[in-house]
Formats: sequence, C-alpha cells, structure tokens
Amino acid sequence: MDAMRPSLYAPLSLLACTALALSACKPGQEEMGERAQAAAVSANAAASAAAAKQASTPTASTAPAGDDNLNAVLWMQRSEEYRAVAEQTYRAAADKLDAALKQSNWDALVPEERDNAATGLKPAVVLDVDETVLDNSPYQARLLRDGKEYDELSWDQWVAEKKAKPIPGVVDFAKAANARGITLIYISNRAVHLKDATLANLRSAGLPVADDSVFLGLGTVVQGCEQNGSEKNCRRQLAGQTYRVLMQFGDQLGDFVQVTANTSQARGALLQQYHDWFGERWWMLPNPSYGGWEPAQFNNDYSQPWQTRHDAKRAALELAR
Repeated sequence: MDAMRPSLYAPLSLLACTALALSACKPGQEEMGERAQAAAVSANAAASAAAAKQASTPTASTAPAGDDNLNAVLWMQRSEEYRAVAEQTYRAAADKLDAALKQSNWDALVPEERDNAATGLKPAVVLDVDETVLDNSPYQARLLRDGKEYDELSWDQWVAEKKAKPIPGVVDFAKAANARGITLIYISNRAVHLKDATLANLRSAGLPVADDSVFLGLGTVVQGCEQNGSEKNCRRQLAGQTYRVLMQFGDQLGDFVQVTANTSQARGALLQQYHDWFGERWWMLPNPSYGGWEPAQFNNDYSQPWQTRHDAKRAALELAR
C-alpha cells in the first residue's frame, strides 16, 4: 500500500516572459508600456494554447509513488462499476442460500480444513471483513494524501474510529441469511485486540452479530492447529467444528483456502483447482488496492525500498500475449 502525492509543474518560462514584459513598463514611457502590454497578451494567449493542448493530448510520464494506489482507491470510491459488481455478487449469492440450506452435504470448507462431519451442524456463512464487508478505502485515501504506506499504528487508529461503511450489497445479503437462521462468522486478519471496535463497526453498519464469538481475528488460538503467519485455515477449522459452512466471502484467495506458497504460479494452481467453487460456495469481491497478488510480484519482501518493489511490479506487466 504505497502513496506519495504527485507534484504539479506550471509553464514557468511563459510566466517569466510575462513578468519581464510587465517590468519594462514604467510611468511616462507610453510606447514601452504598449509594447509590454502586447507582449503580455501574446504570452497569455500562448499559455492558454499550451494548457489546452496539454489537457487534450495524453503524454507519457513517470507517475509519482502515490499513483501506485491512486486509481485503485478512486475506483473503489467513485466508480459505479465497483458498486455494481459488489451488489451483483451478493445478490447472486443470496439466490443460492435456499439450495445450500436444503442440500445437507453442501459445505464450503475444503476437506483439509474439516475434521468432522458437516451434516447436521448449524448453518453458517464465513465472511472476511476488510473490503469484503467493511470498506476501508478512506484509510487508503489518507495514506495517499499523506504520502505514506500502511503501518499498524495508523491502521489501529482507523479501526478505532469505527467509521468504515458496508460494502455495497452485503447488508441485504446478511439480513437474508440471518432471516433463514444462518449465523454470520467474521474471520478477519484484524488483530484480536481490535475485536470490540470491529464488532461495534459491524453493528453500526447494519450487519447481524450473533455474539462476540462470531469474530475470529488474527491471534485467535485454535487448539491442535499451528498458526502459519496470517493464514486463516486454523480459524476456518474452528468454525467448522460448530457449523456447516454454506458459503465463504472474501477479496483474496487466502480468505477461502490456505496459500502455502504465495507465488503467481502457486496462486494460479489454487484458482484452477477450486475453479468450480467460485460462484457457488465461494464468492470473491474485487480489491485492486492490496492483497496477496501484489507481494507475489516482488518475492513477498516488503523490506525492500518502495522503488524496488515498484520496479518489480512494472517488470511483471505483460505487454502482449
């Protein structure tokens, strides 16, 4: 999550010419004053023409650091297309709730993450929180404004504000699930110490929260399962001990299945393996702002300087297939 503010450059040479022309105009020197006035008019006309040409003609340039995330955040905040795809995802999922409930062996957990029979368990839906249920684009926008990258302190402060709005479509889906007796389980990589603020934000956004146990944050201890970084497999197993998971929602592959190797090749293999689960048991929300796909381009090494990471991402671009 990178951010630096762009700089703007004015046509200084034209302005300088205008200033020089005006400086030559002195009281009592009528002819020189007329010449200076004519020069100023000419310079202004040239500046206007140059500005018009610049506005209408795309030019190649090197984008400032902040632009790495500028279009992504702006798209999530301002585009009708983003709202449309989020809403249609949740509507399509809601249409499958009854079929999932009726089919007793329907389960959205991969076999490796379930060590008990799902049949007969209470139904639940598992949702990631950030960019799946709650919209944190204002936090990203602040990073862009301030020329900063993600850090835990600023993130914790944002979460404490409890100002995140719901993702389009999620509230209607959640209410439809809740009306059918389906529990919503929130498996998030927000740290466990952010539990109270997160639950308060979920409630204020209109999301059903059965009780405090439905939030499984990063740091949740699961007996018999070794936590691997921020992977969610242990917490999904914990949910599966009590619930038959009808569906999962997320904005990253790791919200659905364990990503043991975060490389483009391994991620592609996972997508291929579970291709048929998406749009049935698994529902992906778009997030062009951040995710596991990004560090996969620079060897998952955030300790590298921003420019090194940026260059690696540029090198990963495909110019033709």
